[in-house]
Amino acid sequence: MLKFTQPGLLFVASALTGMLVMGCQKNNAPKSQTPDGAAINNTIKTQAVSLTQGFEVGSTSPKTAYDVAPTGSSSGDNVTLSGNSWNMFDALIGNLAADQKAGSWSARIRNTGKITMLFDITGGISTVTIKSATYSGDTASQWGLFYSVDGGTTWAQSGSNITTGASLALQTFTINVTGNARLEIRKLTGGTNRINIDDITVNDNGGGTTPPPVVVTGKKYLFDASHLENAGSADWQIDADGTENVPIYTGGTTVETKAQRIPTPSYTGITASTPETYWKGGISSWAVSLVKLGELVETLPVGTAITYGNSSNPQDLSNYDVFVVVEPNRLFTAAEKTALMNFVSNGGGLFMIADHTAATTAGTDANGYNPSDRDGDGYDSPRVWNDLMTNNGINNNNPFGFNINYVDISEGPSTNVYTGANANAQKVLNGATGTASKLAFYNGSTATLTPTNNSSVQGLFWRNSATNGGNSNVMALLATYGTGRIVWIGDSSPADDGTGDTGDSLFNGWSGDSPSGFTSHPALHLNASLWLAKAI
Repeated sequence: MLKFTQPGLLFVASALTGMLVMGCQKNNAPKSQTPDGAAINNTIKTQAVSLTQGFEVGSTSPKTAYDVAPTGSSSGDNVTLSGNSWNMFDALIGNLAADQKAGSWSARIRNTGKITMLFDITGGISTVTIKSATYSGDTASQWGLFYSVDGGTTWAQSGSNITTGASLALQTFTINVTGNARLEIRKLTGGTNRINIDDITVNDNGGGTTPPPVVVTGKKYLFDASHLENAGSADWQIDADGTENVPIYTGGTTVETKAQRIPTPSYTGITASTPETYWKGGISSWAVSLVKLGELVETLPVGTAITYGNSSNPQDLSNYDVFVVVEPNRLFTAAEKTALMNFVSNGGGLFMIADHTAATTAGTDANGYNPSDRDGDGYDSPRVWNDLMTNNGINNNNPFGFNINYVDISEGPSTNVYTGANANAQKVLNGATGTASKLAFYNGSTATLTPTNNSSVQGLFWRNSATNGGNSNVMALLATYGTGRIVWIGDSSPADDGTGDTGDSLFNGWSGDSPSGFTSHPALHLNASLWLAKAI
């Protein structure tokens, strides 16, 4: 979002260009063995992933005991995972240190327990991959994969028994049946020794149509409002019902809307047709869309510290899957930077959004670039993010594999999008909520990739004039760090839905220019959000 953030810049810009400031692109454009009747194919058809289950259940397991009273009660052992019903007999979902897991959680089975789908995959099953391991401290056991094509009446084993090892290992099973099919994982030997199961992936059997992507629901997103994201004429909040005095770049304060932890009205009132104006915030479209996908959203209000591992803080980052920070205007404290780095390193997702800037925050530079220091403290969002990546006390050498350039560019839109085989990039660009093929900037910053610092960094969009796949002029990117993930976008405009605080200058860059074919901003932001949460 273009907001002149130094006194007198309106006049200077008009004098230099001979145009009204409102004529600039940013303000004119939208912003801001086989059972009877089973059909067997001789060849495996083109596969599409029709189901994934990683047992990532957020902060609380839906099944913490092996069995309920009475032991083995069918209904008592049923759990809902990603919208589907499973039965877990003599099994649970655990996150202890001894649980071998690919993320935060995995299934744990003892004795002759089993995990059973209570639903059918309608496109058939071609192949299945499953990770398994021995629960740390126990001895090895064996398990098997079984499938049914008659709704669970009869079952057949696929392949041989699998013996668990000390760490998670991937097994692949070829089943190759069409029509309705379901799976069951049975622990076969080992007595009370326990095993862990994780990352079940089912590929369909080319049934003619590709099923919709599976999205893990119940992920928790925390949107930051503690670093003056509402300073100046910005309003990077999902919902704000109160008011507060906020510093402004010209000195003094202005009255701005103040975000609260829980958006109101309740998210339980959101349906598929609920408009984004249900909540009052410049990025409410983003939050409402996440709720429609089955996710949970909250705000970190001003005055609340960013912590990680602090059990006395109910909004400690350990309670969330993703932390979203749109254009922070204040530096993170040393303690906050430690919290952010540890949060990501230990599996959290960090969504970093910046805005335009200049060589300094004192004013327009020789290139005509303008800073976006909305509160006048000498720091704008590119500087805040660079400070995190070079002055965090844990890894000060661009640990995410990039640094932000102090530029002010517009690109309306860029179609210079990544087309390679990076699986993470493909999930973000061509994911569950659509295809992101274009990205428009209405005054933003770019990044330079430093893969020698983090080889996982991957550009998603570049300026149209830049080399696709290069390290320069990157408009959006992703990376992994430890077991966590980050996404960065260099402009807040694409997230702006054009509504929010009536006193702010907001422009619809979320969807407003889609009729002219410019952008696919919702798909980019929502796919990225789900990827960060490990929901896709």
